[in-house]
Amino acid sequence: MKKFGTRSFILVAIGFILGMSEFIMVGILNDLSASFHVGISDVGFLVTLFAIVYAIATPILTILVGSHRLYRVMILLLGIFIAANALTAIAPNYTILTLSRILTAIVSGITVSIAITFSAVIAPREKRAWLVSWVFSGFSIASVFGVPIGTWLSDKFGWRIVFWLIVVISILFTILFMLSLPTDIRQGKMDHFTQQFAIFKDKRILLGILLPTLNLGGVYVVYTYLRPIIVSGLGFPTAFVTPILFVYGFASLASNQISGRLANYDGLKTMTKVYLLQIVTLVALPLLFGLPWIALISLIILGFTMYLQNSPMQMFYLEVAETDYPQSMVMSSSLNSIFSNVGIAVGSATGGLMVNATGLKSLGIGGAIYTIAALAVLVVLNKVRKVR
Repeated sequence: MKKFGTRSFILVAIGFILGMSEFIMVGILNDLSASFHVGISDVGFLVTLFAIVYAIATPILTILVGSHRLYRVMILLLGIFIAANALTAIAPNYTILTLSRILTAIVSGITVSIAITFSAVIAPREKRAWLVSWVFSGFSIASVFGVPIGTWLSDKFGWRIVFWLIVVISILFTILFMLSLPTDIRQGKMDHFTQQFAIFKDKRILLGILLPTLNLGGVYVVYTYLRPIIVSGLGFPTAFVTPILFVYGFASLASNQISGRLANYDGLKTMTKVYLLQIVTLVALPLLFGLPWIALISLIILGFTMYLQNSPMQMFYLEVAETDYPQSMVMSSSLNSIFSNVGIAVGSATGGLMVNATGLKSLGIGGAIYTIAALAVLVVLNKVRKVR
């Protein structure tokens, strides 16, 4: 049991460093804009670009993994991740910064997918949903502690120190991974690597991948521009940004933890209520700009809803793969991450267009449209699952 606890901690920590590297951009948007003399929407584009590259690269690299030992693949990926974040830390201009973020995005998706695959293998069946939810919670912990602390460090010492911190932490946990995790885990055997794509013939999967896309799309219309909303939209002092990000992060951490519990009780049925709450929150947001403290509460509620679907969706993908497509285990582990990032790309791009065209106040309505679409897809998916 002690060995299981240590291994679990390492996998959660990997989720944390991946999440901190991805999400810190939201907290240092203004600092990067000033450092490289580009507009905030240009830096916001890096969030969109990261998500697009993440979504494209992850399935390609998943195919290449094939039946290779996942231990070796993970060490290689973590090495590239460390190098990419070091390149971000020393980036002399916006072009190099962009290239470093592309490299980070290429390896981030497959890294978390393999971490989830390790979780599914090392955990007893009754603890699978628990551990998967905690790996996702690594991203929320990054939101709770990593992003606010990184934002504070950026304000005090410059944004580059944040990425050096990510590099140091990543090296530490790469070493711990090498010392602690099993070395012989592989996917199910296949005659040809293209057999991994068989999972996409399943109607349940085709509907299921739309949910993280639309859910995160709706949230990221707003979340990408959270700092400008707090300061420019709601009129809070800059000093309030870090504590607000802490509270938002705690809400998202609670979201992931409750997500793990929902996964044990057919959480996809519960998601109907979650999406309805999210829709009401997003629609109310532009109406509350004149009431900043109430608007802030609605943002925290949004943070609470954003990850509730993670574990139910991940367990859904894994169970479909285990039962019908064992050769697609890593692919199934990657689906939530891939299509969440498709949603992040779509949502952040939509947010950028709306900020330039109609201003910060309109973002909630844009997000609500995506969540309404997610609700419609969820209703259909639950009917398909019931028939089977």
